[in-house]
Amino acid sequence: MNEESGSALEDVQSGPAEVALDIDHVGVKNVRLPLVVRDRSQGHQHTVASVDMGVDLPSSFKGTHMSRFVEALEAWREGSSEELDYASMKRLLSDVLERLNARRARARFSFPYFITRRAPATGRPAPVCYQCHLTGEMKAGSTSPRFLLELEVPVTTVCPCSKAISNAGAHGQRATIRLALRLRRFEWLEGFIDMAEKSGSAPIYTLLKRPDEKFVTEQAYENALFVEDVVRRTAYSLEADDSVVWYRVEVESEESIHGHNAFASIERTAHDPHADNS
Repeated sequence: MNEESGSALEDVQSGPAEVALDIDHVGVKNVRLPLVVRDRSQGHQHTVASVDMGVDLPSSFKGTHMSRFVEALEAWREGSSEELDYASMKRLLSDVLERLNARRARARFSFPYFITRRAPATGRPAPVCYQCHLTGEMKAGSTSPRFLLELEVPVTTVCPCSKAISNAGAHGQRATIRLALRLRRFEWLEGFIDMAEKSGSAPIYTLLKRPDEKFVTEQAYENALFVEDVVRRTAYSLEADDSVVWYRVEVESEESIHGHNAFASIERTAHDPHADNS
């Protein structure tokens, strides 16, 4: 009923679609909200997330009820104190399935995650930002949602070819290591971030004084790596981690002397030959 007029409002969405095609995913994108995530050194970290949510929609319905996604998010925030973990994501997906009467539900949280890094020579602290994404998917009647963790880790690379053929110096640049992981248990974000940083020529820092800049420049020069080297080193470390069921690694280098970027990628099923990676 309309609270102001007392008249019934037509539920247009619940009518049949004019074009009888099922929709794979329909919902809302870029809902901004406060978020709490686990932090290995502090226990918890407060950040801000952008949330995308969707469900399947059969052709028997013209449209979905967009407001119900936001209602589910608000109920989730009240019940979980804005903390994102396995249990709270499962509750959110279950609630979305019920509210939307859906067969499949998906939620993706994108958020910046900060780790304080000390400069290598002076020890000056400053936070470094890493972009993270956690996607949960769940089918109606299922008790085990599927999760995909994605991380973007910036590093420095120095070109081995440039170093070998130049009488002075070698070109260096920033590169991004993108990880997509399916895990069999909870693991700290910091562990995978550290793993990726160690695969580059040198880490990225927010605050560098002159002694620090000298240290990082020389460190990267002595550890010159192609994107091919970086992606192989990262994948090798993931292969040794028994919490990883499946992974995809892509390294993209923002080339400093070329008019294009360079990239390399590896995708593997790890430790579980029967895993479904579709």
